[in-house]
Amino acid sequence: MKKYFLIALLSFLNLGLCHAQTQTWSQRMAATAMHLWPDTASNGHWAYEQGVVWQGMKNVWLQTGDASYFRYIQHCADHYVTADGNIRTYKAEDYNLDNVLSGRSLMTLYNVLGTEKYYKAATLLREQLKTQPRIPEGGFWHKKKYVNQMWLDGLYMGEPFYAEYAKAFHDDADFDDIAQQFILMEANARDAKTGLLYHAWDESKNEKWANPKTGLSQNFWGRADGWYAMALVDVLDDFPVNHPKRPQLLAILNRLAVAIEKYQDKKSGVWYQVLDKGAEKGNYLEASASCMFVYALAKGAREGYLPQRFMQAAQTGYRGIIKEFITTDANGQVNLNKVCSVAGLGGNPYRDGTYEYYIHEKIATNDPKGVGAFIMASVEVERLANLSAGKGKVVLLDSYFNDEHRKDITGKTIPTHYKWEEEVNNGFSVFGHIFNNYGFKTETLYQAPDAGNLKKASVYVIVDPDIPKENPNTKYIEPAHVKAISEWVKAGGTLLVLNNDTGNAEFKHLNTLMTKFGIRFNEDSQNHVTGSQFEMGAVQIPAGNAVFKTAKKVYIKEISTFTLTPPAKPELMHKGFVVVASAKYGKGTVLAVGDPWFYNEYVDGRKLPPEYQNFNAANDVAAWLAKQIPVK
Repeated sequence: MKKYFLIALLSFLNLGLCHAQTQTWSQRMAATAMHLWPDTASNGHWAYEQGVVWQGMKNVWLQTGDASYFRYIQHCADHYVTADGNIRTYKAEDYNLDNVLSGRSLMTLYNVLGTEKYYKAATLLREQLKTQPRIPEGGFWHKKKYVNQMWLDGLYMGEPFYAEYAKAFHDDADFDDIAQQFILMEANARDAKTGLLYHAWDESKNEKWANPKTGLSQNFWGRADGWYAMALVDVLDDFPVNHPKRPQLLAILNRLAVAIEKYQDKKSGVWYQVLDKGAEKGNYLEASASCMFVYALAKGAREGYLPQRFMQAAQTGYRGIIKEFITTDANGQVNLNKVCSVAGLGGNPYRDGTYEYYIHEKIATNDPKGVGAFIMASVEVERLANLSAGKGKVVLLDSYFNDEHRKDITGKTIPTHYKWEEEVNNGFSVFGHIFNNYGFKTETLYQAPDAGNLKKASVYVIVDPDIPKENPNTKYIEPAHVKAISEWVKAGGTLLVLNNDTGNAEFKHLNTLMTKFGIRFNEDSQNHVTGSQFEMGAVQIPAGNAVFKTAKKVYIKEISTFTLTPPAKPELMHKGFVVVASAKYGKGTVLAVGDPWFYNEYVDGRKLPPEYQNFNAANDVAAWLAKQIPVK
């Protein structure tokens, strides 16, 4: 397997260098990372540096639908994770928070593939947190050897993984602990004058680097505040919306963002190694912290955790990063310069945390911490491009007519089959990511649609309503639902319907809705595919298609076709059949496909050969739907 992966990697890199000018900065830096570290970014040891790179790779994968990035993560993780779920070179007894970070990639691999070894390996890291030494107030020691010390670094190393694991496996009580780590750190490390946080806090006040009164280190190291900022925006993704401590986390993030913006260098747009001492001799503009701040500000503003004005600071910072830190070799390789290689406190030789210490640590090119942060920052800035299209709008996914359930590895029954949160093949997580890129907020409707609960939706998505063999508690589309949905469309709603082929879908009741718009599913099954003969499912999209502006060749198998009457019209034909149809109805719009076409298996790049542009087609549909929404 390793041989074939390396061959594929070299082909990918060669292709990337040939098309470097057409790729985004995130893709170009990802190619550098894959070239520099084809197996691991940490010299064969399970460590946090690779976790930063892998997280960047995940984000590029979701942004491009190119499975090369996912396969890179899996290939590197398999360098460590054994068949029985152990992690080579990992020592739980070290109680080192740094070792927890890469568990986020194990969560990704388990969530996507369902392979038990990744769950077991992630659970090893979760078990470490259960017995991680703590200060009396409950904060994690950064490492076992750093007695009673909390470092800003540790919040990024531990908490995003902790939150992902808690959400995935229903450990809801853990969110109190997660929030408390941030609250405790800010309460003790934040400087009231600058708003910045000191690098570390020794609760016992015994360390030589610690202030004897406060226990704090002496300086505001850029990357330390960067770790903390990234930890906040990532944890908020998984933190329960109604949790009583969520407002405190948002307040902490907002206070920190104000301080970050305050110390952004006005001339270059980036940040200094020691944040508040830009004018002092020896200080320098530092790449990794700058990337982390851009990531946190851009993501925070995009997600609504921060006011929208912080997008400007992020974009200014990103332009500064490209100008100040990025160079390109003669062979096309992109490099990130001026990265502080490492900085810490205590240890042997002793690191005293003085200004002189921070400015004299080694400066590196293409350090993995900086490279990973640059990739993440680049993706976040790239995600800002189309936000205005659906800003403030909600895409509401039906989970009433499609209401299947399964038991997960914990034994809990959870919703399944075409759900936003599902990362497995039949989930809609990538489609949701694409909608988010266009500014939409993705939500789920678990109740029957009516005038009240449809009011908040700009787009309503119905996918593959249940049949009894899928769900014994089948709920059909009844006249009251037809009335509510059709009146909502008539008033300006945009309806997307993705059904299935005959034998795998409910047609009779769904057609009572669809014929209101002149669209009838034919209850057939076209484009049968034998095994992996993907060409049997190929559909060509002619130039000038009104919906599909960028996709030219896509894959749709076993699809129900349509019979149309006015006001419906075909949007895509194949072999004389209508395979995509639309209709204008009152002020609203309907788009229908006879397949749940945009589930992960078709759009995440892991199954289809690269010539199929289903990911592009999903982007085209999201963009088209956004344009159908009436302007109020």
